[in-house]
Amino acid sequence: MGMPVTVEIVGAATGEVLDAAFAWFREVDDRFSPFKPGSEVSALNRGEDPQPSRDMQEILSLAETTRWETFGHFDIRRPDGRIDPSGLVKGWAIRRAARLIAGAGHADYLVEAGGDLQCAGHSSHGEPWRVGIRDPFNPMQSIKTLQPGDAGVATSGNSIRGDHIYDPHSGEAPRGIVSLTVVAADIFDADRFATAAFAMGETGIALIEAITGLEGYMVDCRGIATMTTGFRKFVI
Repeated sequence: MGMPVTVEIVGAATGEVLDAAFAWFREVDDRFSPFKPGSEVSALNRGEDPQPSRDMQEILSLAETTRWETFGHFDIRRPDGRIDPSGLVKGWAIRRAARLIAGAGHADYLVEAGGDLQCAGHSSHGEPWRVGIRDPFNPMQSIKTLQPGDAGVATSGNSIRGDHIYDPHSGEAPRGIVSLTVVAADIFDADRFATAAFAMGETGIALIEAITGLEGYMVDCRGIATMTTGFRKFVI
């Protein structure tokens, strides 16, 4: 997926589950990467895939739902007509891996890909998982430490990868903010709404505030943070 993936399962006899989780991420990369000529996404963009797979149909349906829910600020279709589901697939893949682990009987785990994660239960130290929000101005430091509980945490920003999220309405990268973190029960929701809210720029935090079950933390280009009303409960 072009990013590091970490899976930590607390407890014994996790080898097969870990292998299955990483095999799933490799499959997602092979099938949904818009940068691999042999992927299903690339075939779809070339018009060579008249019958998308069930998973691809699910992604396309979820993307359309998200576009509607975010007033068009999340759109997997590029201006040139090609689709790039990367902003949706990562959270979807993490969620599927987490469900695989939970389905194998494990209650304490963390699944992380490129800084976005789903955690449940406790760490190997017997304490609830702790998650840091990276300082967008100094990636070697954290600006907040969270204890999200059984939840997903996703951050969208431009400090690491540069401008790669664009407002579909204007076709331009958002200005005024550098980082937006979302906490939700499901990493899929945290990921997709973090992307959409970041694309909105400084008004994006209002979208997170308005959606039940989401909490957010935004950092603007001056280093000033704005959080939703319920976000503070996660900060330790």
